[in-house]
Amino acid sequence: MFSDTDHRPESGYPERILRLRRRLERLIGIAATEGNALLPLHNGDEIFAAMLGAIRDAEHTVDMMTFVYWRGDIAREFAEALSERARAGVRVRLLLDGFGSRLIEKDQLATMDAAGVEVAWFRKPLYLSPLKQNHRCHRKVLITDEETAFTGGVGIAEEWCGDARNEHEWRDTHVQVRGPAVDGLAAAFAQNWAECHAELFTERDRFIELRPQGDAIVQVVRGSASFGWQDMQTLLRVVMESAEERVRLTTAYFAPDDYFVELLCATAGRGVTVEILLPGPHTDKRVCQLAGQHHYEELIGCGVKIYEYQPTMMHTKSLTVDRVASLIGSTNFNRRSLDHDEEVMLAVLDQEFTAVLDGHFEEDLTRSELIEGGRWKRRSPVQRAREAAVLPIRRWL
Repeated sequence: MFSDTDHRPESGYPERILRLRRRLERLIGIAATEGNALLPLHNGDEIFAAMLGAIRDAEHTVDMMTFVYWRGDIAREFAEALSERARAGVRVRLLLDGFGSRLIEKDQLATMDAAGVEVAWFRKPLYLSPLKQNHRCHRKVLITDEETAFTGGVGIAEEWCGDARNEHEWRDTHVQVRGPAVDGLAAAFAQNWAECHAELFTERDRFIELRPQGDAIVQVVRGSASFGWQDMQTLLRVVMESAEERVRLTTAYFAPDDYFVELLCATAGRGVTVEILLPGPHTDKRVCQLAGQHHYEELIGCGVKIYEYQPTMMHTKSLTVDRVASLIGSTNFNRRSLDHDEEVMLAVLDQEFTAVLDGHFEEDLTRSELIEGGRWKRRSPVQRAREAAVLPIRRWL
């Protein structure tokens, strides 16, 4: 519990951080934790090295969940690392989405099974009703020894390898977390594991106390694959309505509903600088891009600045507010993430961490093109027709 003095500026945190913290806690109903250390990881070279290092150093438990687990050398490297730890006596659990990871190579599964890795599948389409098939587990979480965690946008596939040097190396951001917020990410794993496996915990789970490791305030927010307004939508609404100076949004898939288009416009209308960075010519989902482009004219007319990233697929999911707060995790700014899928995001109240993400954003802008309002209005009839054609299915994108 926090006393009244903990919420005063004298507690060491700026007043606007404390104000946003209380809004998020009260309106979402999830307590934030202090004492967290966060390490932003930029692109596959950094991300995979850190994740594999944590797996190889694990002595007690490894819990990993992912939407995408495809093929290639990096997929085999993860399978081998998980298998080696299982053979060494570490309890290793791997949760794969039944749709997103359907391309995993069978020999990798056989290797992990033989080594003692517990593999579970979240909602395999073959066994589901059409309604349930549409609700996927899009979370990406790795927890090792209950004290180090990772989350963000990266999948286990060759597309994420490298450093975004060309169209074959996707641009993405992940984050390593140490401190009390690890419990929230562990709960995200446990929630989905409980649906897929009879055993939720074993004697290998030590349930250790997580001591402070840094200075960041973090709230872990989980989106649920169900119906109606979700916590993830509230999270985005609160941070944007709280913005006073600047909002910077980066997302792989941009297909908002009318409410969030209006929210972006209203935010810009208050004098807040709103910048959105999206995939450009190398998007892997052209249909979703068209659904988002349908809103470009309205958004630009409201004063929102839209950029498209040129070198490769932009897969990062992040948002920064007023240089003091950040969102980072698995959630895209589309109907699928906000209405249909299991997601997880970190709401980070920390100026240093936010400055790093803002630096990434500024670097990415140097490799992006600004969508100019006048030029976009003159787009071809073919482009307009394509945008209109995807409108009937945008709620599933």
